[in-house]
Amino acid sequence: MEKVPMTLVGLERLESDLKRYKTEERPAVIAAIAEARAHGDLSENAEYHAAKERQSFIEGQITEIEDLIARAEVIDVSALSGDTIKFGATVTLVDIETDEERTYQIVGEVESNIKEGRLSIISPLARALIGKSEGDDVDFAAPGGQRAYEILSVKYV
Repeated sequence: MEKVPMTLVGLERLESDLKRYKTEERPAVIAAIAEARAHGDLSENAEYHAAKERQSFIEGQITEIEDLIARAEVIDVSALSGDTIKFGATVTLVDIETDEERTYQIVGEVESNIKEGRLSIISPLARALIGKSEGDDVDFAAPGGQRAYEILSVKYV
């Protein structure tokens, strides 16, 4: 069984999602199925079929989240330190061409969200950053072409 690296925050989000699916979503869809059944003929009941599809989705999500939690390898970022970039580091970069600053935390694949500044450990940028230090330049092949950044700071929060 392959371990899934994640931060404590990522694990807490998964646990919160699992609780929501089990305590809110699952009972709501069960009630919707019961209500749709009360309307009679199930073969032509669109509400019933939609509710059954939703139930299938919810059960799939529950199974997937339970699996991820079981395989989680939680890395306590607050216990990490150092000057080199590794999992959990919060890195501030400046684009060498545009002078645009960006800050990312390198996290596990399941908790990544680029809009929230959480960069997946398997992304091209994260792979290029691992092992580098403050002041280093990083060149990497992004989906949109070659990119270059300078590392302004490395923190473990």
